[in-house]
Amino acid sequence: MDAIKRRWPWLLLMIALAAIITTFERCRTYREDSQDQHILAAARKYGVDPALIKAVVWRESRFDPRVRGDAGEIGLMQVGELAAQEWVQAEGRRFFSHENLFDPRENTEAGTWYLHKMLRRYAATDRPMVFALADYNAGRGNVLRWNKGVASTNSVAFLKQMDFPGTREYIRSILKRYEKYKERGFPQGRQT
Repeated sequence: MDAIKRRWPWLLLMIALAAIITTFERCRTYREDSQDQHILAAARKYGVDPALIKAVVWRESRFDPRVRGDAGEIGLMQVGELAAQEWVQAEGRRFFSHENLFDPRENTEAGTWYLHKMLRRYAATDRPMVFALADYNAGRGNVLRWNKGVASTNSVAFLKQMDFPGTREYIRSILKRYEKYKERGFPQGRQT
């Protein structure tokens, strides 16, 4: 009987820890899936893999539509003002303010449009995603600086030329998360 009394507090502690872990995991999954309808809509509109969009959203904002970046980027995909204006012009939108991109639907659409533009720009390379993500993160000027010679079409050489370790890590983390989302599958049935 004494052995049972001694184990009882530990058993309660284990049950409490399991409940906390389960609750945390459910909250994380809910947050991670909270923007799927906007991601799917943008993916369909611009022909970009929804798993890639979701991986970018994860990296840029951790699914928080109210986040602001240090250089003025806002929202889920951290869209900057210049990229937003390009999107507005390309889509023929009127009465637009950069602050509109706090709306998850608009932000995901603008960010996906821009990502699609980057993927098309680097379609002739061995891994367009690597070049597109570098451009999305570090800008066209830096990509042009890094993609000289063989590095202009070879992602391994391109990554070696890159002198921004943060951008290399950015690309690596998104590609890893992208693979996770591809394996897990994307809920194709949910729409806006």
